[in-house]
Amino acid sequence: MKTLSDPEVKKDILQRLETLQPTSSRRWGSMSAHQMLCHLCDSFRGSMGEKPLSPAPGYFARGVYKWLALYLPVRWPHGVKTRPEMDQKIGGTPPVNFESDRQDLGRLLDRFSAQPREFQWRPHPIFGLMSDADWMRWAYLHMDHHLRQFGI
Repeated sequence: MKTLSDPEVKKDILQRLETLQPTSSRRWGSMSAHQMLCHLCDSFRGSMGEKPLSPAPGYFARGVYKWLALYLPVRWPHGVKTRPEMDQKIGGTPPVNFESDRQDLGRLLDRFSAQPREFQWRPHPIFGLMSDADWMRWAYLHMDHHLRQFGI
């Protein structure tokens, strides 16, 4: 299973990220390529405690849902609503400069995956508490999902 704790997988994600252009067309959803960069930055900031995360409503067995989303070998579905603070049209960080936002994402990814960690994980808004391995798997899947959203 791919995870950002694997240096080769991380390198591949970063190379894919470099091919993203401000004019890249989405295959689904409503975010622009630039908004997607900011969404990913906000997601990393939230997991590291630098941006507030609101828990998703409802009660579903978080552990079961987490396992299905992270470890079942299927791609994530399209159209799942994000938390308002991660939505660039509501409370997310607005895009400023494409290249500087892409560089911010690279720096956040490096901090997120660095050992030892300089931060404490925050509970995921849907999955709750997660291990280092869970977070590394989630980060890969989240980035892969949105890069595929733009055909990358």
